[in-house]
Parts: sequence; C-alpha cells; structure tokens
Amino acid sequence: MKPYIAIIHQEGESAYGVSFPDAPGCFSAADELDDLFAMATEALELWAEGMREDGLPFPPTRDLSEIKADPNWAESFDGATMIIAIEAPWDKLSRAAE
Repeated sequence: MKPYIAIIHQEGESAYGVSFPDAPGCFSAADELDDLFAMATEALELWAEGMREDGLPFPPTRDLSEIKADPNWAESFDGATMIIAIEAPWDKLSRAAE
C-alpha cells in the first residue's frame, strides 16, 4: 500500500502540526522537529487501531499529486513547512511478523 502523506505546518515558534489527508480525523503535533516522525507515526497507528476496533474500512491512500489536486486539500500546501510520507501501520506490522 502507498504510504500516508502528511502535511506539516508551523507558524512562528508554535509546535509543528501534522495532518493526514487520507486519514480523516488523524492529526498530531510535535514541539521539536526531531520528534515529528515519531509523533506522526504514533498518531497514524492509533488512528488505524481505532478504525479497526470500530470495524471501519481504511480509506485508500493517494499519491501526492492526487492530494494536491484535491480542492479540499490544495490550500493546505500553501505555506506548508514540509511534506512527509509515513508507512501504513499494518504494512510495518506484517513485515515484522515475517
């Protein structure tokens, strides 16, 4: 499966905010850039766990170009500090079990 794209924003001296266009309701924040990937990964893992517990399907992940073309997310890229990709939690778990 494609990784989840995360959009990172920071204004002034505030924390780094993380949002996931393909994981509705999943977001995170980190005070330090060094903590960003760990916090984003943890948020995505908790979101996936909640989706499984609720018996909800995982929305398909999209390429960065598809997300940028989505009018609901296009403006989120304006002023973004960075864009990162986080591996789908179940992909990581299935490889660890091999």
